[in-house]
Amino acid sequence: MPQSKVEKLHQVHKRAIEQFGKIQTTYRPEREQCLEDRRFCTIPGAQWEGPLAEQYENKPKFEVNKIHLSVIRIINDYRNNRISCNFIPRKAEDDELAEICDGMFRADQHDSEAQEAYDNAFEEAVQGGFGAFRLRADYEDEYDDENDRQRIKIEPIYDADISVFFDMDAKRQDKADAKFAYLVTSMTPEAYEEKFDDSPTTWPQDITNDDFDWYSPNVVYVAEYYEVEEKAETKVYYETITGDEECYWLKDLTDEQLAEFSDLGHEETRRRKIKRRKIHKYIMSGGGVLEDCGCIAGKEIPLVPVYGKRWYIENIERCMGHVRLSKDPQRLKNMQLSKLGEISALSSVEKPILTPEQIAGHQNMWAEDNIKNYPFLLVNPVTNEEGQVVAQGPIGYTKPSSIPPALGALLQVTEEDMKDILGRYEQGEELKTHLSGAAVEMVHARLDMQTYIYMSNFAKALRRCGEIWLSMAKDIYIDDERDVKVMPESGPASTQKIQVKKVGQNGEIMVANNLSESTFDVNVDIGPSSNSRRDAIVRQTTAMMQYTADPIDQQVLSAMAMMNMEGEGMADTREYFRKKLVKMGVVKPTDRDIEEMQLNPDQPSPNDQYLMAEAQRAEAEAAKNRADTVETIANAELKKAQAQKLMFEMQSEGMKSGEEPKTYKEEELLLKAKIEAENLAFRREELELRKEELEFRKAEMKANKGESNE
Repeated sequence: MPQSKVEKLHQVHKRAIEQFGKIQTTYRPEREQCLEDRRFCTIPGAQWEGPLAEQYENKPKFEVNKIHLSVIRIINDYRNNRISCNFIPRKAEDDELAEICDGMFRADQHDSEAQEAYDNAFEEAVQGGFGAFRLRADYEDEYDDENDRQRIKIEPIYDADISVFFDMDAKRQDKADAKFAYLVTSMTPEAYEEKFDDSPTTWPQDITNDDFDWYSPNVVYVAEYYEVEEKAETKVYYETITGDEECYWLKDLTDEQLAEFSDLGHEETRRRKIKRRKIHKYIMSGGGVLEDCGCIAGKEIPLVPVYGKRWYIENIERCMGHVRLSKDPQRLKNMQLSKLGEISALSSVEKPILTPEQIAGHQNMWAEDNIKNYPFLLVNPVTNEEGQVVAQGPIGYTKPSSIPPALGALLQVTEEDMKDILGRYEQGEELKTHLSGAAVEMVHARLDMQTYIYMSNFAKALRRCGEIWLSMAKDIYIDDERDVKVMPESGPASTQKIQVKKVGQNGEIMVANNLSESTFDVNVDIGPSSNSRRDAIVRQTTAMMQYTADPIDQQVLSAMAMMNMEGEGMADTREYFRKKLVKMGVVKPTDRDIEEMQLNPDQPSPNDQYLMAEAQRAEAEAAKNRADTVETIANAELKKAQAQKLMFEMQSEGMKSGEEPKTYKEEELLLKAKIEAENLAFRREELELRKEELEFRKAEMKANKGESNE
């Protein structure tokens, strides 16, 4: 007989309550220490909580919180060396899709303010030993009832050490092997009744145990319960008319799709039972399951744990942060300084010892002297039975407090112990000028080792975040021809199309940028922050400019340096040099760059315009030289004709070649012939020079055009 939904939810609730009770029994001492560590580091007065405060009641309780400063140094180191997540394709044809995934992940991080979630989790892990953040699918536009598209948000989880719990059998640090998990939040009874229309007073009493009270007069606890479900489902394989193989989940196929496959000539070839992993989400309280949210996107529990330091002892997961081991030295230092302050306040005062008769009537004057500073104080003389004065002043004085020798030695020992535990950061802050660069790097390397374990553990958490995001993205980003927002590592955000249908060479329909059919590995990189990376690039490129003489390389390096310059008002300048590098082929263009180049193909750069102008000027000069050459040739032909005319006239006068002139007319003709011959030779030489100059101009113009094309 099939099980009803109410009975199923009742069994789920009973199972979840029993599991959570066991988890609380095991992990409560550890998690309470994590919370105590965080309070010790951040809350004023928390370093005196517990039995120590009772011993120092009505005494000075000073705090010199050196732990907080050490924790801040680790947090600053993390923020200056952000960890990035990249997707590595397992198949070469998915390289472009991997870049799109990188951009989509960065866009989802940016739009959901994921950096706040990362920072909160890292700080809680460093302070207490355990932090966490979550991923959640949400509507792209909550106010548009016609827009059903979703995006992935990365959100913080506050007080993770008392709100996030995983399956105790999950041994991996990233909890990828967990079968269930809880995210517990607290509410006031009034808010609980208003939101869920349920009263805690109606809960069955058998769910309340000594390990965890889901309800108290002031607080009601509600939990998001995630449970892994693995079911064997049938996958159907079809052979298309083109010979390709397609596969579908049988439960997802409708009658209309089956009829369409038959019309298209698809033939079923085989069926296979495959395990399918899903994550079922419930919202529950101590009284029962409040809401069955069904299966969520992805096949991974969307909770990411972050550990400071972690290990297993006696099969129990234990963790701690940077505070735990330094608490006792910090308490001891506070006690010593408080005692020293108390001694210093009393060390210069010698209190007089008086009898009650001497002070009678003058009590207020003596009590207020340290405030009003009277010029003198009065006492009554002490007399005997006979009326004789026995004593007129104090009968003695108290000794001023002195600093015990052991206190000074203990202060020095305590200070050294705190430096050994927290790290000697003053070595990096007070570097001497005469130290070599290698020595400075060694000092900083020793300081970096203090933070390396925290950075490494957070890198594991971020890699897990990338795996969960990819699993959810394959179920969310499935719309055909969907425009998704992507953010490159540098440059403005743009959009890309996924699930793009294309026609193959054989006429088959193909889907490009298909996330659901692609597989990626997730890789993380630990590096400097964005500003630090830009500064490093500027330093490296300017240094490289000294070692290259090629003007093109010099131009590329200078443009790279300008593109990474930081400062107010530099955004337009950076964008100009980025576009310049895009045109030079150094930087890969974005889709937006390609669209702009297609819309404005005839807009050359200033350098290209200069080269084109020079080429046009050279062309004009070449044309002028050609015209001058033609004119020279024409003049030469004219002179040649004139010379021939003179020779004809000389012959008509009866004068032979080489013969001396006999008359004035003959002499005149001979002189003109010599002049014309000399002019003809000069014109020929000028013509040769013009030809050489024309060839030189042509070569120069060709070289300019070649540089412009490059």
